[in-house]
Amino acid sequence: MNKTVEILGIPFSNMTLNETLIFLEKQINEENSKLLHLITINPEITINAQSDLEFQKIVKEADLITADGIGIVLASKIKKDPIVERVTGFDLLQRLLQKGDRQGWSFYFLGTDEQINKNAVQQIEKHYPNVLIAGRHHGFFSKEEEPQIIESIKSASPDILIVAMGAPYSDKWIYKYKEELSKVKVVFGVGGSLDVIAGKVKATPEIWKKLNLEWLHRLITVPVANGQKSRWLRQTAIPKFIFQVLKNK
Repeated sequence: MNKTVEILGIPFSNMTLNETLIFLEKQINEENSKLLHLITINPEITINAQSDLEFQKIVKEADLITADGIGIVLASKIKKDPIVERVTGFDLLQRLLQKGDRQGWSFYFLGTDEQINKNAVQQIEKHYPNVLIAGRHHGFFSKEEEPQIIESIKSASPDILIVAMGAPYSDKWIYKYKEELSKVKVVFGVGGSLDVIAGKVKATPEIWKKLNLEWLHRLITVPVANGQKSRWLRQTAIPKFIFQVLKNK
């Protein structure tokens, strides 16, 4: 059974990355399994969720929530109910692609712009030749185009649907169409993971990961896209998160 650790009202899974992968593998290989909505949440999203009633509802109904950031792990230690390790969207996607390459799983990639989406899928086809690409579509579509995209996903019936339209919008979009996406086995948002796979953003070196400084590497190296909130500005959520955790200890 998946033990959870609650931090600021969000029930985080306490499974390791490997345990999470085993859990998802069982879900994917089970013939009649229902859609599993996984959400990866970091401190910034946790703080934003405190005032976002729509997202709070989505969190309550999610099937699995993982700690996407060392801040969540550290907060669990403050509560003296430690989460074993962080389980990020990028790590999950990479490991699922590896498993999918061995088992012939199918993926559908939705989100980011057309060029990055295309380049990411080409890289996946190159490095994971046995993964089945059920379909792909960029994330800059109109409301009028949505029904066609939903039909495309339903027709493709992928084992795994990857949504890269930013948090928390990706999860709100998933939640909105959960009924129509019932034939998908696993769905989750991945933030900027397709940017890394496509080569637009450099992957974090292992030494930074081991030092739990992946967030700092992204802060320094990831460019700010037009219309996006500066990563430096977004880091103001971190002290707010720490304060809230200490206050609710």
